[in-house]
Amino acid sequence: MSDLDPANTTLLATQLESKDLRDRMVALASLRNVPADVALPLIKKVLNDESLQLRSMAVFALGIKVTSESYPILIDILANDPDYGIRADAAGALGYLEDIRAFEALVRAFYEDTDWLVRFSAAVSLGNLKDPRAFDVLIKALDSHEVVIQQAAIAALGEIKALASVDKLVTFIEAEDWLVRQRLAEALGQLPTPKSISALKYLAKDSHPNVSAAATICLDRMEG
Repeated sequence: MSDLDPANTTLLATQLESKDLRDRMVALASLRNVPADVALPLIKKVLNDESLQLRSMAVFALGIKVTSESYPILIDILANDPDYGIRADAAGALGYLEDIRAFEALVRAFYEDTDWLVRFSAAVSLGNLKDPRAFDVLIKALDSHEVVIQQAAIAALGEIKALASVDKLVTFIEAEDWLVRQRLAEALGQLPTPKSISALKYLAKDSHPNVSAAATICLDRMEG
């Protein structure tokens, strides 16, 4: 059966209503081969499923199967879902959409949501949008007490090509968490300034192999 075969679509719709969670999960995963306009009504069937794992998969799918409905559904979930994990999934899916309309909603989620995971996902997605307006939010995020949010902000500042952030970023060059230093190297690799190059040369000698490798790759790319 082809992906557009109505019988195949009907079978998936039936599976998504199965009492067996495994059937529903398999059916939802099968939608990766189905065009977005056909997949969307099927995804919507399980957006309020009793299984948080399945709901998470469905929210993620909305970021991949892009239709005119994907954006408003994700915005509503981000603003109103009671489960922080699902809100975080919605924030992440909005980043996959790369729809600039999501900027304000992601900024609001970063400032107002009470859960660090949602704020983390919002920071990552602000980087995915590549909107320079995110600069102030991301600079503020660097001062977070949560290391993962610092990591997300560092990476996102690189994504939005925020050259003005280099002075602040290089203060993380001796960060205790090696993932922070790796994200720093990767971000500086997208921000070519003399200070960035100097910091990358320092990071290329880092004691952690992942950090030194990331810095070396970035230096090679800059020189190339």
